[in-house]
Amino acid sequence: MKANPRLLVLMGMIVAAALVRLLPHPPNFVPIAAMALFAGAYFKEKRLAYIVPIAAMLITDLIIGLHNTLIAVYLSFALIVFIGSLMIKQKKVTSIALASVTASVSFFIITNFAVWLVSPLYPATGAGLAACYTAAIPFFHYTLLGDLFYAGILFGAFEFAKIKFPVLARANS
Repeated sequence: MKANPRLLVLMGMIVAAALVRLLPHPPNFVPIAAMALFAGAYFKEKRLAYIVPIAAMLITDLIIGLHNTLIAVYLSFALIVFIGSLMIKQKKVTSIALASVTASVSFFIITNFAVWLVSPLYPATGAGLAACYTAAIPFFHYTLLGDLFYAGILFGAFEFAKIKFPVLARANS
């Protein structure tokens, strides 16, 4: 069976993006949502759109360390793959930017809700939930900037690669 060059490049880009999480970076300035959006937008085999980035995340999480809100992170990650498959039919800057912002906000809402549920730092009240979200706001701009930056890198690099290597535009994945 002949290897599919498009599939190999897409998988390689997602794994490379996941490995960036292991490098020093500002808090939350990582390619998590960008990987999920990219997978949702480019993988024709939707099962792979979920499996490849989640597997890449799991590998780096095993190195970085596991935590008690990991399920929320992975659920939000799956939602972001879905957002990428819906919002990025055409690879335009505006649709990618809108999907990135949507992904950032979704990730913020879901993961910080999970923190509130499991953390002893916040009481199980509306005020506790508000305090949890308020405490997370200083990190949100890093999430948003990281998602926009890495989405630009991933989408831009693959579109450029398709121009330089037309086989990537034609192959199925």
